[in-house]
Amino acid sequence: MGKDYKVIKDLEDLPGVGEATAEKLRSAGYIDISSIAASTPHELSEAAEISVDLATKIIGIAKESVNVEYTTGWELYEKRLTIEKITTGSKRLNELLGGGVETQSLTEFFGKFSSGKSQVGFQLSVNVQLPKEKGGLEGKVAFIDTESTFRPDRIKQMAEAVGLEPKSVLENIFVMPAENSDHQILLVEKLENIIPKENIKLVVVDSLTSHFRADYVGRGALGERQQKLNRHVHTLQRLANKFNIAVYFTNQVMDNPAILFGDPTTPIGGHVLAHAATYRVYLRKGKDSKRIARLVDSPNLPEKEVVFKVTGEGVRD
Repeated sequence: MGKDYKVIKDLEDLPGVGEATAEKLRSAGYIDISSIAASTPHELSEAAEISVDLATKIIGIAKESVNVEYTTGWELYEKRLTIEKITTGSKRLNELLGGGVETQSLTEFFGKFSSGKSQVGFQLSVNVQLPKEKGGLEGKVAFIDTESTFRPDRIKQMAEAVGLEPKSVLENIFVMPAENSDHQILLVEKLENIIPKENIKLVVVDSLTSHFRADYVGRGALGERQQKLNRHVHTLQRLANKFNIAVYFTNQVMDNPAILFGDPTTPIGGHVLAHAATYRVYLRKGKDSKRIARLVDSPNLPEKEVVFKVTGEGVRD
């Protein structure tokens, strides 16, 4: 690597990239040198409104500037030994997830309205504060509320049911209302400073896709939406890995008209979320207080379906 490449840290350090061009690139989702290095000349040319030749030169220098990082398999094995799990309140649901909602992972629950997604998020926000011998992590919660779904009275009910003092439980949940998708992204980025300071062990985003769906309407905006969503979930994963915390998020659904037979329910977010979430669980509402949870994607667990209940006390078998 030449000496000139070592000083390239920001987009503005690249040849031919000034403040205005850098801003165009960041708006298009190219936020660092690595994302530039992984792009194609035509993509970069269109995003920055520069010539293909200049884009090719920029990409070449960006590639030279990126250090290849690696971790051995044994190091990853040792890191996974530090993973902890939060009980959901239901033994069956815990078993579906391999013992509970785990740290260093993104756990997604998707389903239709009133399927129980938020209720699981509330229960985890209470349970994470339990002692470790009772399935908790003795930590606090960052709850990013995008749909005004947070209900302190419901948290109070659940806290009392597990023997915790409601006021203390609520004081340990930092509720962060997100006004739009950009505000939501900013809140997650700011968590880097809050997590270690406040001993946060769980981040809840309810829901992850609501604002993105509202802010980017139509096929013309789909590309930008997916780029920002991709960056957003990668930030969440980085926080989960760095601080050994659990991330739980809910997702909205739509009916896929291409599916003529079977259940047409499809989660929002496309391939971006499909690849980002470590565990994906599809929730359906059953009779009375019953909920059906199906694990549809996991790197190490089989697809399976269980039934649990959402009662006055919370998530139970």
